[in-house]
Amino acid sequence: MQIRSGRTTTPPSLDTLDGNIIEILRTNGRATNQEIAERLSVTAATVSARLQKMEDARAMRVVAVTDFAAHGYNVIIALGVKVQGRRVEDVGSDLADLPEVLSVNIMSGEYDIELLVALHDFGEVQPMLFSHIASINGVNHITSGVAVDIVKYEFNVVPL
Repeated sequence: MQIRSGRTTTPPSLDTLDGNIIEILRTNGRATNQEIAERLSVTAATVSARLQKMEDARAMRVVAVTDFAAHGYNVIIALGVKVQGRRVEDVGSDLADLPEVLSVNIMSGEYDIELLVALHDFGEVQPMLFSHIASINGVNHITSGVAVDIVKYEFNVVPL
C-alpha cells in the first residue's frame, strides 16, 4: 500500500521482468532500452512498453540524483518543527518553498513537520533557522540535528 497525499492506493503488480528492469536502472540509470533488452533477452520495444506501464502506474520513475558535496553543500541538518496557530499543511507548504529545503514531511509524533535542509557551510545554519524558518507564520518550535556522516542515502528507492 502506498500513501501519497493522504490517499492509499493498491500497489501495482510487478513481475520478474519489471523487477529486473528496475534493478538494472538502479545500478545504471543511464542504461538504454537496447542495453536493458540485451541483458534480459527481450526486445527494446518490450523494455520501453514495460517502463511506460510502470511509470503510468506510478510504480517507478527515472530521476537524476545530485551529490550534495559536488554542489558545495557540506552541511545537512534535520529539523523537527512544532506548529501552532496555523494548519500544519500550510506551514509545510511555506517551508517547501525555501530552496535549501530538500524534504518536508508531515509527521505524527513529537514534531508536526520534519525537514531535511542542505547548506553550504555552518555559517548558514543560524540565518536559516532564525531568519527563514522561524519567521514563517505558525512555526512555534524548532529542534535541529546536524548530520555528521551519511551512512546510507538512496533516493526514492523501495525494496522490491
